[in-house]
Amino acid sequence: MQDAHQEPAAQEAAPYDFTEQVGYLLRRAYQRHLAIFQAESADGQLTAVQFSTLCALKDNGAQSQGELVRQTGIDQATIRGIVDRLRARGLIELSKDPQDGRKVITGITPAGLALLDEMVPRAKRITELTMQRLNPAERMALIHTLRIIADVDASF
Repeated sequence: MQDAHQEPAAQEAAPYDFTEQVGYLLRRAYQRHLAIFQAESADGQLTAVQFSTLCALKDNGAQSQGELVRQTGIDQATIRGIVDRLRARGLIELSKDPQDGRKVITGITPAGLALLDEMVPRAKRITELTMQRLNPAERMALIHTLRIIADVDASF
């Protein structure tokens, strides 16, 4: 008699199919989303992570790079490059923290806000195009599941 906790021998012998693994599927889905983002963007130079950074600055105000890392989920090394590129384009500005002169504060400029005004409707379309093959229940389930996997507090 087989123990209820053991997998059947046939399942143990099944070949590993990397195309059915969560990492592969998440990467492919994200690649598709990024391709849609680039095709639909109002600004061919703006990347998805730069857009997220601008959104975080608009929504949460001027902040340190450490705070931006926490807000966006972008790692410290990457955020530095993003800040440098956005600053070079005049979309953000840097200033010293009045309470701690060693801390640099990043803020969005009027040009950054204007770009967001143009991009937000497009971002909504990008999301729609990314999920266009899903019905409303599947969309809700996908967002819910991704929030759990990403360990982001659900707010529905």
